[in-house]
Amino acid sequence: MTQQAAKILELLVLLGTISCLAYYVICLWSAIRFLVDRHKQSGQSFLPPVSILKPLKGIDPEIYQSFRSHCEQDYPDYEIIFGVSDLKDPAVESVHRLQREFPSRCIQLVVCKQNLGTNTKISNLAQMVSACRYDHLVVNDSDIRVERDYLSRVMAPLCSADVGMVTCLYRGIPENSLGARLESVGISSDFAAAVLTARQIEGGVHFGLGSTLAFRRAELVAIGGFESVVEYLADDYEIANRIAALGRKIVLSEVVVDTFLPAYSLREFYDHQLRWARSVRDSRRWGYLGVVLTFGLPWAFLALWAAHGAPWAWELLGLAILFRFLVAFVAGVLVLRDRNLVRLAWLIPLRDFAALLVWIASFAGHTVSWRGESFELKDGRLARI
Repeated sequence: MTQQAAKILELLVLLGTISCLAYYVICLWSAIRFLVDRHKQSGQSFLPPVSILKPLKGIDPEIYQSFRSHCEQDYPDYEIIFGVSDLKDPAVESVHRLQREFPSRCIQLVVCKQNLGTNTKISNLAQMVSACRYDHLVVNDSDIRVERDYLSRVMAPLCSADVGMVTCLYRGIPENSLGARLESVGISSDFAAAVLTARQIEGGVHFGLGSTLAFRRAELVAIGGFESVVEYLADDYEIANRIAALGRKIVLSEVVVDTFLPAYSLREFYDHQLRWARSVRDSRRWGYLGVVLTFGLPWAFLALWAAHGAPWAWELLGLAILFRFLVAFVAGVLVLRDRNLVRLAWLIPLRDFAALLVWIASFAGHTVSWRGESFELKDGRLARI
């Protein structure tokens, strides 16, 4: 490498690292603003009858306890509707057990016999919604566990007619494997911060998270029902984005829920991250390209290498480490109240380098793996392979 090329590389990685430091500062500001705004939601009361929809496929870690948490809500009137494509699905037994334990709770199991599109979850939801008695709907994933006041707090913002959807952040509770721990660390130290930053920069969120989608039946009908997104992988994003296009606000709730992560092998962790990355790539193209300026630790180490260990590069690396861990603490510990993050914080550098590799790999193809099946992803739409 010529001396001029080396200087250009040194300048580029310096600018990249500084950009990442600026991003970390914005993350911190966004998380602090959320903490302040969180208190404004407290005290609101809106308790309409609610239908909770939970599409199922297979068994998730601690699935029964997660189901139970939805039956123990301190809420006056709600029902829970589970949906499966096949009565032989192993999750069905947990639903029957739940019905036996909570005979006074309205719990339905809907068998969704039709295949309306490649996204089986949305195909099932489209068939489940006809069983709903109420006009306020909550959709969340099968591995979500909630507190007793979950429904009352999630529904509160919908008292305003200009709010079209409420969604929630989540913590990852990992099984005892390196892959699950890396996923958990990424959720709390990076993903949550990115969501809060998007909320601050964009003047609100324009997407939903599968941990919770709360909305009215009227808005669902206005966007064409679940059928309108039955070919999309990022269904939560598509539903929320289309409701936002109606002129309705998407509110990020003060509520944080738990998701239980299976004991991912490193390969399974990679496949799951790659599916998520390619989904975001197709949903938010320009924002996804900018993700390269969020990898502060890789940029800082690259700057150290390009500068041949110059003192300023060591100082820059020290700043990157400091701000990276500050973001993890504020977003993960203060916002999400993730008790596991402090114990697993040593994995943050490893997770960040893994995330960079996944980001690079996400541009190298269109294939994703989901629930044991392979699909080709094109412009956000799924096609079975």
